[in-house]
Amino acid sequence: MSALIHYQVDSQLALIGLSHAPVNALGQAMRAELLQAFEQAAADPAVHAIIVHGHGLPFSAGADINEFGNSAAFASPHLPDILQRLEQLDKPLIAAISGLALGGGLELALACGYRIGEPNARFGLPEVKLGLIPGAGGTQRLPRLIGAAQALEMIASGQPINARQALEQGLLERLAGSAESLLDEARAWARELLACHAPARPCPAYPNPASGLPDDFFIQYRSANERRWKGQLAPQQVLAALEAACTLPLAEGLAQEAELFRQVESSSQSESLRHVFFAEREVGKLPGVDAQTPIRPINKVAIIGAGTMGGGIAMCFANAGIAVTLLELKPEALDRGLLQIRNNYQISVKRGKLTAEQLEQRMELLHGTLDYAEIADADLVIEAVFESLAVKQQVFRTLDEVCKPGAILASNTSTLDVDAIAAVTRRPQDVVGLHFFSPANVMRLLEVVRGQATAADALATTLKIAKHIGKIPVVSGVCFGFIGNRMLEPYSREAHRLLLEGASPAQVDKVLTDLGLAMGLFSMSDLAGIDVGFLVRESRRDVIEQDPGYCKVADALYALGRYGQKTARGFYIYQGRERVEDPETVTIAEDIAGDLGIERRAISDQEIHDRCLLMLINEGIQLLDEGIAQRSSDIDLVWINGYGFPAWRGGPLHYAETLGLDVLLSRIQHYRQSLGAYGQMWLQPAPLLERLVAAGKTRIEKIC
Repeated sequence: MSALIHYQVDSQLALIGLSHAPVNALGQAMRAELLQAFEQAAADPAVHAIIVHGHGLPFSAGADINEFGNSAAFASPHLPDILQRLEQLDKPLIAAISGLALGGGLELALACGYRIGEPNARFGLPEVKLGLIPGAGGTQRLPRLIGAAQALEMIASGQPINARQALEQGLLERLAGSAESLLDEARAWARELLACHAPARPCPAYPNPASGLPDDFFIQYRSANERRWKGQLAPQQVLAALEAACTLPLAEGLAQEAELFRQVESSSQSESLRHVFFAEREVGKLPGVDAQTPIRPINKVAIIGAGTMGGGIAMCFANAGIAVTLLELKPEALDRGLLQIRNNYQISVKRGKLTAEQLEQRMELLHGTLDYAEIADADLVIEAVFESLAVKQQVFRTLDEVCKPGAILASNTSTLDVDAIAAVTRRPQDVVGLHFFSPANVMRLLEVVRGQATAADALATTLKIAKHIGKIPVVSGVCFGFIGNRMLEPYSREAHRLLLEGASPAQVDKVLTDLGLAMGLFSMSDLAGIDVGFLVRESRRDVIEQDPGYCKVADALYALGRYGQKTARGFYIYQGRERVEDPETVTIAEDIAGDLGIERRAISDQEIHDRCLLMLINEGIQLLDEGIAQRSSDIDLVWINGYGFPAWRGGPLHYAETLGLDVLLSRIQHYRQSLGAYGQMWLQPAPLLERLVAAGKTRIEKIC
């Protein structure tokens, strides 16, 4: 029929094959040809039943995201109109689903009267992850098929389900034996339906989707998720659409869904989440590294250190099916590390995320050793020892002697100079930094630090293996703290200074969490450990000594042995899992402020927002100017995936663009002047920000 649709009539059956590589995105051209194919089949008296399938491709991954935010998304024929037309057909319509049926692709399948899938197919409505809701009937047809409770969980989470789950829930009527037999089994089923004069559309399994649910089901669901959804529009609209499915006829529910979709599609939150979506696809694109860059083979991985971080890193590789050798200096440390890994996996088994068999399969991929000779043939060695430059340099001297030529030597460090580590080897071209975030087996972010001498193929290989183990690898140049922790420094500095000027930890944290951050600065400090922050400051006293008030409240808490959650007292008091404000912290701040001659005053929430967030953003812009970060969206990914910045705000630099770069510069200049000597010391606008505003730019990009 065309390059997008493969149309065939075979013994009373019309086979409509979607043929738009790679994932059959339902863009405007595809929609037009799909509708034409359905109309052709409907009008052909030789066609008695219709099968729609992916022609050598996944069924469909849904709408073309490039159309969101512009007129093409609503261009004729509109997907909802096509699917309503399918419901009017008087011929049985079967969706034969291979690979993926996501978003609009699943909505296409839902509009068919019958569905069969292959064993490896996945099904989902992930629109909420883009700040959207399903807009082509998904919120109305799915609950009528599988019930409101299961539909709500699937749509509100955005998580896909597998073919077996789809069959059990009633999303599929049949499961084919294999992907290869799917189309033949769909043909056979179609002939069965014709032979028994089956209706074009069977009655829905749940004509009342709320059947069997308590009257307050939606109230309880909203209450249970209130904290998780705080500030987010799309999940609330999902709930409203599902409520409509339970109270309105289908036609009215579809109209309600369409209106709710238009509201979220034009929202700033959806625009921000689409920014994040595209940022993840740009990450790792680097000058000097492309598809032609050679990739080194990685068949054996070794990790130095079996502590919390080393064990978590080992789990990342085992989860991806890669064998790992864990090296420790003492047998008790090695045994303890391997036991902790097993315990972590056992927790996953108890939660139903792993089977006992999978646990053992992953543990079999882990081998412990006390002998460096056993890692001599490793292709990738990751050092995960104590955060000390001297200690790490000694490890790298040993690795330089032991490891085979061409092995990639990586240091898991959060702040240290990767070039200084590489300098103690005779192979600096093979050295990279890998900043895993804790817990390493959970957090998706991985900062990949490119040293001055790091070879392009070493970097390309590292990026490939990072993606293989499920990480989002963001490349950083060498500087203190790389991207994330360097930006954390001014953010933290301003929060601590505000304590001296009159704010409380709880007030600062509330402003930050109200913005959408996962944790406030002081809650995060208590969780990470005040002692950890103190050791970082100790290594930088020469840089911060100009400011006599620099993080002095934290230093005082450290001196008192108040390290945070681990000691049940830090900025807050901890009673079990409950965090309680501690008046003594404020008293400590008052005393230090008095000693330093800092006049305390009432601090507004707006000032807390500005001082913390604007200096965080300002440092990110400076990193871009210095070339430490490749692009502003990389910086956004670091803070979303590593530091809890809300994805629905798009990351700190995207958030800055929504505030306005001229407003950002004006506010920084205001505080620089109003805060006297302190402002002159620390609150210097990034030169790139000044250039961007002078040039009338509204987006953050590197310009001269």
